[in-house]
Amino acid sequence: MNNFTNKLYIATEHDDTYKQLIQNQALPDLEICSSPKEAQIVLASPPLVTSILDDFSQLDWLQSTYAGINALTDPNLRKDYTLTNVKGIFGPAIAEYVLGYSIHHYRHFQTYHQQQKERLWQPHLYTSLTGKVMVILGTGTIGSHLAHAASALGIHTIGINRTGIPSKSLSFKDTFHINEIKAALEQADIVVNTLPATPDTQYLLNEQTLGFCRNCLLFNVGRGSSLDNKALLLALKNRWVDHAFLDVFEQEPLSADHPFWGITKITITPHIAALSEPRQVVNIFAKNYQLWRDGFQLNNLIDFDKGY
Repeated sequence: MNNFTNKLYIATEHDDTYKQLIQNQALPDLEICSSPKEAQIVLASPPLVTSILDDFSQLDWLQSTYAGINALTDPNLRKDYTLTNVKGIFGPAIAEYVLGYSIHHYRHFQTYHQQQKERLWQPHLYTSLTGKVMVILGTGTIGSHLAHAASALGIHTIGINRTGIPSKSLSFKDTFHINEIKAALEQADIVVNTLPATPDTQYLLNEQTLGFCRNCLLFNVGRGSSLDNKALLLALKNRWVDHAFLDVFEQEPLSADHPFWGITKITITPHIAALSEPRQVVNIFAKNYQLWRDGFQLNNLIDFDKGY
């Protein structure tokens, strides 16, 4: 794309690690700089770069280190550059999180942990994951990988998307249109939200939709804005939801006085279901850099209007 040195600015939680990994790639005509005004390219964690976004006077392309880029789609922020995110690396971690906690719940592992402290020998009947129905909101790469892993354990997987058309991965036993969410959630033993933050997904899990559930496990590993917190409290009270596993929230970190902390039917984790592993992110960046340098369309392009 250019016949001169391209300048890269890094703004992540692990700048030194990213700097070393990028240097190891020995990418042609690329130099890491410390001044935003010099950079045509930015590799950044969205929440860390929003406050300085206007400082990049030559910005052409920003590579997010996250899958979620909603911090950069705020209407008040500039959008005169190409934005890409990372995809295809979070599915295994999300599957481990959801299936790990599901097994933990249905096999009563927390109960046995407590019983060991009390030196109490008391077996409990459990239910197998085989035959359970898992409804996954979102049939992209994360949802598809989760569906594939869940199917291997005998779980019947239902995907929900905006088209009702099965994903190319064929990981789902059934695929429902979002307008059919009632029919899907009425069957659900496990509900997993993997959706991005968009106007269409705002509070999708609300009093009405959660009311379709019956004693299910609810996982939110997508975005906090998809879940109406007040509706969740009602769902737990009415046993629409038996237990909620929440990894994402509208405001992070979750404030110390938030009522969720004290509710035993809610498990809180600090947005760790699937972390961005720097080596994988840099591999994605390196491939995109070569495309950018040669003037080709980049992978994982974000449509600012759609928000994903």
